[in-house]
Amino acid sequence: MNAFDVVLLAAVLVLAVVVIGAVLVGIRTMRRMGAAPAPEDPAFIAEKDRQEQSLAALRTAADEANSTIDVAKSAAAAARTEAAAAKAEAKAARAEARRVLDDARAEADTVLERAHKQAEADAEQLRTAARRSGEREVAVLAATTREQAAEVERRAARMDERERMHTEEVERFAERERQLTAAKAALAAREAALAQREAELTESEELRRRELERVAGLTADSARLELIEAIETQAKREAALLVRDIESDARNTAEQRARHIVVDAIQRVASEQTAESVVSVLHLPGDEMKGRIIGREGRNIRAFESVTGVNLIIDDTPEAVLLSCFDPVRREVGRVTLEKLVLDGRIHPHRIEEVYDLARQEVEQLCLRAAEDALVEVGITEIHPELVTLLGRLRYRTSYGQNVLKHLVETAHIAGIMAAELRLDVPIIKRSAFLHDIGKALTHEVEGSHAIIGADLARKYGEHEDVVHAIEAHHNEVPPQTIEAVLTQASDACSGGRPGARRESLEAYVKRLERIEEIAAGKLGVDKVFAMQAGREIRVMVKPDDVDDIGAAVLARDVAKQIEEELTYPGQIRVTVVRESRVTEIAR
Repeated sequence: MNAFDVVLLAAVLVLAVVVIGAVLVGIRTMRRMGAAPAPEDPAFIAEKDRQEQSLAALRTAADEANSTIDVAKSAAAAARTEAAAAKAEAKAARAEARRVLDDARAEADTVLERAHKQAEADAEQLRTAARRSGEREVAVLAATTREQAAEVERRAARMDERERMHTEEVERFAERERQLTAAKAALAAREAALAQREAELTESEELRRRELERVAGLTADSARLELIEAIETQAKREAALLVRDIESDARNTAEQRARHIVVDAIQRVASEQTAESVVSVLHLPGDEMKGRIIGREGRNIRAFESVTGVNLIIDDTPEAVLLSCFDPVRREVGRVTLEKLVLDGRIHPHRIEEVYDLARQEVEQLCLRAAEDALVEVGITEIHPELVTLLGRLRYRTSYGQNVLKHLVETAHIAGIMAAELRLDVPIIKRSAFLHDIGKALTHEVEGSHAIIGADLARKYGEHEDVVHAIEAHHNEVPPQTIEAVLTQASDACSGGRPGARRESLEAYVKRLERIEEIAAGKLGVDKVFAMQAGREIRVMVKPDDVDDIGAAVLARDVAKQIEEELTYPGQIRVTVVRESRVTEIAR
């Protein structure tokens, strides 16, 4: 009996229990109805109807249970049939499984036999490979053992050789020790002999001194006094010669010291090169602006030139016009005026006058600010406002391409440095140097030398008399009488004559450097020539095979002498001849 049969049996039993229970309930209900009260009672009648309905329901349930039992029986019969078929199939499956198992066992035996044979073959191969590998390892170990044995033998040989050398070294040390002992003994004997010889010399010197005193008739003290007198006379003569040499050296040293002070002052100022011009260029946004500047029938350009006093040159230069005027301040006012007119775009005579007034005020403010900045840079205070205004006008004044206001600042710095080196009054000398070209601000308005004009201005606005004299004497219109005037002249010459300050000086400076290099390069044995430190030193590289040490000294003297004869230069030029030999090896 399988599980399905068990389930069907359980269902039939449950349904039987339900049917029996329903029958028992119906019998009990019928008994109650037989012992009930009279039918005339309504409650009894209602209860009876209810019980009859319940009995009908029970009968219906019993009929359904009977039908269900019939269905269950039919299902159980079908299940038994299926179970029988399943048993038959299971039996066939067992037979098939038994057959498959037998086949599998036979196949497994066959595979196992083949596996045993393959395993035996593999084992034989592994044994063969292991045997060969072992033989190779044995051979390698034997070779390694032989090499190690050879290395041990070589080390033993080296140890024997080192021990032999050590023994020889010990023997040499012992021999040297014996030699040192013998030398010490000989040295001791020589010292004893020298001591005896020194005693003999002392005794003979005493005898000689006594004999000299006897022959000369003078004692040792008298001879010492005569010797001192003779030495004193000779010392006085040599002292006189030395004083003369010292005075000569002092004069030469003073000249060299003065040159050193001047050169050092120029070096410490370190001013920039200057290249100013009397023509200003204004760039335009386009060539069509030139027509607007000229105006109808040239009325705008004529109005501009008559108002500003500046010549306006309009040529084929693209997008640019030239402004020409010898008065730099007026030229700058004209440039600013034209620049504002171009930016504004409205160009007509009335507008030109308005913009000219604005530009003139702006340039005056720029001049005043430049003068104040220069005074602050130099460190000068308490100066008359009119002098400040005139100094500001020098912002646009040039001298041989050098800006005059920058020249004044540079001159003041140089003079101050030289005054500090000479321990003089630095403020008064800087003031004299700073104001020495103040007259150039009025040279186009007042006739006469700018030095005399500047002295009159300084005297008019209350400057010190030493300052006035330095201004009027810096170009020798008046002979210089004070140290302030001399230093003002020197600082002015240094500022104007330094390399790069003015165009002419720059050209002469370059030519001088070229000539110095040519003089040195023309000598025999010279390899390379370098002019250094702005021409104050020349470095000559010679070929060591062609020029020896004595020849290098002669070459330096010849170059220096030829430079002195042919060139004119401030200060001095040092000539250095370099002769060197180099040996190079490469370690690989």
